[in-house]
Amino acid sequence: LVHCLVIRTRGQRRFPGELPGEEGERMRLQVTPGAFKHSQYVTGCGWVGNELYTCSDDKTVHKVSPDGEDQGKVTDLDSCPTDLHWFPSGNKRQQSDQFAMSCSDGTLLLVLRNGRVEKKVEAHKGAVISLRWSNEGTAIGTAGEDGVVKIWSRSGMLRSTLATVDSSVYSLSWSPDSNQIAFTCGKEIIVKPLQPQAKQLQWKAHDGTVLRVDWNPVNGLIVSGGEDRKYKVWDGFGRLMFQSKPLEFAITAAAWSPNGELFAVGMYDSIRLCDRTGWTYSREHVPMGSVSAIAWSSDCTQLAGAGANGSLVFGQVLDRREEWQNISVLLKDTNKVIVHDILGEMEEELDFRDRVINLSVGYGHLVVTTSLQCCIYSLQNLNTPHIFDLKETVNYIQLSDKYMLMVDSVGMQIYTYEGRPVASPKFQGMRAETLNSSTVAMGSECLALIDHADAKVVRIFEASTGKELGKPISHVLDVVSVSLNRWGSAAHRKCVIIDRNRDLYVCPVGQAASGKDSVPPPFKLGAMCDAATWNTDNDMLAAIMDGKLIVWYYPNVVFVDRDLVNQVKFTKEASDLGKDPQILHFHGTTVTVRRSDGTKLVSGVSPYPTALYGIVQRNMWEQAIQLCRYVKDATLWACLAAMALADKELSTAEVAFAAIDEVAKLQYVLSIKDIPTVEGRNAELALWRRRPEEAEQLLLQAGLVYRCIDMHIRLFHWDRALELAVHHKTHVDTVLMMRERYMEAMGRHEETNPKFKQYREGVEIDHDKIMAKIEQEKEKEASRPGAKP
Repeated sequence: LVHCLVIRTRGQRRFPGELPGEEGERMRLQVTPGAFKHSQYVTGCGWVGNELYTCSDDKTVHKVSPDGEDQGKVTDLDSCPTDLHWFPSGNKRQQSDQFAMSCSDGTLLLVLRNGRVEKKVEAHKGAVISLRWSNEGTAIGTAGEDGVVKIWSRSGMLRSTLATVDSSVYSLSWSPDSNQIAFTCGKEIIVKPLQPQAKQLQWKAHDGTVLRVDWNPVNGLIVSGGEDRKYKVWDGFGRLMFQSKPLEFAITAAAWSPNGELFAVGMYDSIRLCDRTGWTYSREHVPMGSVSAIAWSSDCTQLAGAGANGSLVFGQVLDRREEWQNISVLLKDTNKVIVHDILGEMEEELDFRDRVINLSVGYGHLVVTTSLQCCIYSLQNLNTPHIFDLKETVNYIQLSDKYMLMVDSVGMQIYTYEGRPVASPKFQGMRAETLNSSTVAMGSECLALIDHADAKVVRIFEASTGKELGKPISHVLDVVSVSLNRWGSAAHRKCVIIDRNRDLYVCPVGQAASGKDSVPPPFKLGAMCDAATWNTDNDMLAAIMDGKLIVWYYPNVVFVDRDLVNQVKFTKEASDLGKDPQILHFHGTTVTVRRSDGTKLVSGVSPYPTALYGIVQRNMWEQAIQLCRYVKDATLWACLAAMALADKELSTAEVAFAAIDEVAKLQYVLSIKDIPTVEGRNAELALWRRRPEEAEQLLLQAGLVYRCIDMHIRLFHWDRALELAVHHKTHVDTVLMMRERYMEAMGRHEETNPKFKQYREGVEIDHDKIMAKIEQEKEKEASRPGAKP
């Protein structure tokens, strides 16, 4: 089998045998200077809707349009402001009406949107340098020159003095759950819980003074910048995920986009747009001196930067690229999208009246959302889209073969590709801002998402009604990522989860999608998993684990025959991927991976499993055997054996097990084929899948009591075998005889089980009669209607 690796190194040397690959995405900022300019240093800025509020050392607050035009002075201040932060709200209909400001005279101001100062509080001795609302808007954190971090209520009442350090605190940020605050202290970052008895986390973050820290509520990562001219990305436990090379100047500003996919850092005359993993998309020159503050709009499409010379710049995120099979979609301008069919050599421009906020392509459709509308295109005909109006700005889109999911600030909605609303799944405690590609997964008929209130829980919803299906999947640790397969019917539905320890689990949700309450516990596939995704065309699963790219050709094998798990996977060394690599796509036979430095790598997997899926789906088992004989690969034979067992094709399974020298399994298949009744064979297959309860239910419903008792005897479930015999008033002596033989074989001559002692005293054991009775049971089963001779 041929497996190839294609890499584009962006200036790095290629290794022998590597092929030139496609250049990666080149997302960029289109920066335009604002017409309005403060007379002095701009210290803070923040978006509310489509308006930007700025504060400056000229002691004024101004309102500025997205085009950079001044829309008037909001208020005059008594002292120089140092920071500004709006009360958190992303709802169009209920926009924030209040913002908080810190001032150089040590005061905290609560200001209404019209400029009226609602409250003024003496907060710190010396200047208040930084302040932030909690993510829910229930509290305000302030930090100042006096080295004190304080927590205030929404109305400006002091709740607590959280920390006191021996140096000025230049920046602070709340944790995603608003139960901790990260703040700077010299060269260190301190994460301090609000609970008095909880232990704080502290580490050296930079070689110079840390000037900026920002903690994203969606991805849980922290970005920091300092006087050592580096910016770094940390997880919530202080583990370094990325650090930049020393840049030209100190990092004076850093801010995450609300969805956690991008962040921007500012320094002298420069702004960098960076991916969440740390590498830089673009670097833009902005003649404004040191960038003092960066603020993102709620839709994550534009940002504003404030400069030391009083000027403002506005940046639009452009050249975003989405790909699906042979279709590439590029956001070329704020209202222009280019669709390129690589195979058909077709390119078409789509112009929109309003600014494009989001786009997604897949499953034969292109979905584009603007600030006011949603446009749904069929890739076969881009001239007649389905268009409907939006009440809120769409933050995230996910497509499946039947439905599309859109997430806004209010919640999530499921639509058909004709634009008809289908459902709005909801549950108590749901937070729409946490829903993204990692926390929500859309399947053909169901939806899986991580419960933010309890990250150990994954909830399953029916796509057509929005109702929760069965019991949620409960895990022992917090789940950080979930993904649903889309191949096959609802009975084949599975999800993979990655937990906080980076362990990878797979769990069947077909029972929940079918309306059943019980969902089997997750099965661990491996550890040290960075990313995992399903193939869009079949049931293959790809993951990056411990520096390796691993592809399970038939992951459903874990619920059929776990012994074959290692035989159906392909492993490729990928130690050069760096920290936190991401799988972008898994289409057909190609896996596209982005390294930690932004480089794209494309790895090919064998085409034969894909061909096998197509043949098996059409129930062409003879052709499947012919394909495996032609390829002569043990992995493909193992896949066929598991697929045949799953579909109860015992003759095909017999051939496959013989091909991979699984003698014991082959003999078991032959013994199952000798069972005369369908129910008996199905029960043995359920037993093979390690589901004795299901096997017992099948046998009892079919009236095959002796076969059920015999099954428990073979499993050494002596108590259950005796219980069934007593309940059905048959074969009690058979169970007692088999128990005696077992005790003798084990060298134990005295019965220790009180139940068996009790029944042994009143039951006569006649070996010949018992064997004759067993033969009668076999003859009776063979004579049942539908039994094979």
